[in-house]
Amino acid sequence: MTFPRKSDIQLSGTVVPGFEEIRRLFEESLCTQAEINAQLCIYVGEQCVVDLYGSATGDDGYSDETIVNVFSSGKSLEAIAFASQVSDGRLDYQGRICDYWPEFTGDGKEAISIADLMRHEAGLSALNQSIDPRDLWRENIKTNRVGEILAGHPLRFRSDTPREYHAITRGWIANEVFRRVDPAGRTIGEFLRDDLCPGLSADVFVGLEDHQLDRRSPVVPLGFGTHLLQSLLPRRLGRKVKHNLFELGANLLPMLKGFRQSSTRGSPVAFAGMDGIGFFNEPVVAKGETPSANTHATASGLAKIAGMMACGGVWQGKRYLSEAAWSQMHAEPVYRPMGMEVTFCQGGVAQFGGLEPGAGRMARALNVGREGFYGWMGLGGSIFQWHPEKQIGFSFVPTALHVLDFVNERGKAFQAEALRLV
Repeated sequence: MTFPRKSDIQLSGTVVPGFEEIRRLFEESLCTQAEINAQLCIYVGEQCVVDLYGSATGDDGYSDETIVNVFSSGKSLEAIAFASQVSDGRLDYQGRICDYWPEFTGDGKEAISIADLMRHEAGLSALNQSIDPRDLWRENIKTNRVGEILAGHPLRFRSDTPREYHAITRGWIANEVFRRVDPAGRTIGEFLRDDLCPGLSADVFVGLEDHQLDRRSPVVPLGFGTHLLQSLLPRRLGRKVKHNLFELGANLLPMLKGFRQSSTRGSPVAFAGMDGIGFFNEPVVAKGETPSANTHATASGLAKIAGMMACGGVWQGKRYLSEAAWSQMHAEPVYRPMGMEVTFCQGGVAQFGGLEPGAGRMARALNVGREGFYGWMGLGGSIFQWHPEKQIGFSFVPTALHVLDFVNERGKAFQAEALRLV
């Protein structure tokens, strides 16, 4: 990867008085990190206090309206979609999946609750076959191609904990449940398109239409070798990644140890034909509904949704979630390891800040600087979270994926500063 020169940097957008330091940090990140294009948007209450976008490579086609795959940040959108069904009385977190999807039975699946699924404890973190990306196109989901595979799939659990990260499969399962309880049989992507996003003027999509494909900026992973080589450099010599080699190792070791107990070793790739992260840039994948790993959005769109969540489910006088559903979504936090140590609420969003005694370095990296936030983050960089106490809605959307920064600390720097300023 060729790193940009400072003269290539293009930075646009606004900050309100008092938040100038975040603009400085964002510009510094574009200059000193291995960035390509990035957007940052922060709301406090219903006021947008930061709305920035920039290109480290002089990309004239990139703007605040460019959409980017935010990977697992989409998991919080599927959590909001479920909460909307709880709000309307059609779904109960303690209900069993088979109560809503009768074919989801056998091999112990009758015991799996909605809360188990949302906490990554459903025993389906990977499948024994790859899914054809076209089977995830909206019209094909409704023929039950994927649903039939999921309903008949055996459960597999780690040897040491029921929790195992359902990186891609949680969204597939959630979509099958959602379309069965939705009165119109809609998918999560259709719910976002019809109900959630229009009132918020939020450019957030699960499953792109053909005419939206040209709005994308592709994601570009920072190669493992490049990341490791950069980590050997001291900061004063221009290291372009967050961690040095020793810090990187301290983060990686717990995950490598946890991998020994994984149930997913030897599983085929999630998508037929997938040959790396860049496969997500392919139109055939972008058009499919994989809510857990294939949401396309602007930072502004995600920040508005996060702002609504930070304000208790209300935005500009319109209630999107009932008070009871909002509370239930954030209730019953359970702390368990899954490679990293995470507290997940029954509604499927992580709760940040509470550290267990003796918490390791990765747990501290995940939580310190995010105290009080809820939500999740995406592979290599994106963050979509909200802070109810301070009413902060936060989103960071980069196109450069720092895959070895497992807890997205380069974006967390902006969260920490927002917490200090608000």
